[in-house]
Amino acid sequence: MAERVSVAQIHEIPPGTSREIVVQGRVVAIFNVDGVFHALDGVCPHAGGPLGEGQLNGNIVTCPWHGWQFDVATGQHCLNANLTHTTFPVHIDGEEIVLEIPAT
Repeated sequence: MAERVSVAQIHEIPPGTSREIVVQGRVVAIFNVDGVFHALDGVCPHAGGPLGEGQLNGNIVTCPWHGWQFDVATGQHCLNANLTHTTFPVHIDGEEIVLEIPAT
């Protein structure tokens, strides 16, 4: 069962930016794409780079370490159709950004 966790205020992550947070021991990267929030596992599967510190261009984030790219809405790797990174459902509750984090 997933747990809903409030992680930030909407104004803390302006459009076109991201934020890296730790939720229940997991690094999560939250992205604001034109007012729509998305959340990915914040650790790049290639070499552990910080996706939350990557360059966001539309829906695509580029890992700052080695350039791997993912669609933040789906988790899909941009070059390898067989690689999908973990995403987390995002909800807005008033001014709060709330994530659904699966129980471990």
